Amino acid sequence: MEDINIKSIRYPVAVDEKLEKLRLKFGRTKRQFFMQMVDYFYKSKKDPADLNDEILKKEVANGISRIISFIQRQESDFLLPTLTDLGKLITVANAHTKYFEALGQYAVSDDKQTKQIFVRFTTLDNAIAKTQNHLESKTRLKDQFSNILEHYIIHRESLGWPVSNAKKEELQKHIRQSLENI
Repeated sequence: MEDINIKSIRYPVAVDEKLEKLRLKFGRTKRQFFMQMVDYFYKSKKDPADLNDEILKKEVANGISRIISFIQRQESDFLLPTLTDLGKLITVANAHTKYFEALGQYAVSDDKQTKQIFVRFTTLDNAIAKTQNHLESKTRLKDQFSNILEHYIIHRESLGWPVSNAKKEELQKHIRQSLENI
């Protein structure tokens, strides 16, 4: 079997001391730590010379820019139409509020007018009842007067006054007609 570990790297003693400290800190062999370090830089595509992670900062800034543009797009697509519609709804709600206030005022006014009409109808009903009583009283008076008249006519006939029958009939007819006109 062929040995795959044929490569070697030469580096200064100061770097070896740092590598030894890191190896001890993470509990690995130098070879294992070095291979993992190479894998890390290969996968993360970081530049080991870039101590301040400028590439990472640029990628984060690009990510933030993409997020901000996404939020702005969502705002223009959804939030602004919603706010516009909300403004329209508020306008309609204000118009409805004014309409309902006017309806409330109309209801109060209508209630007052209804009460006034009720009072007038009560007064009218009382006047009609009073008129009805007067009519009934008038009818009773006519009946009583008619009885008195008939009694007078009968008794006058029995007294035998010398008046012609035609004049008697004319007088009786005139009296009865006058009685009806009362």
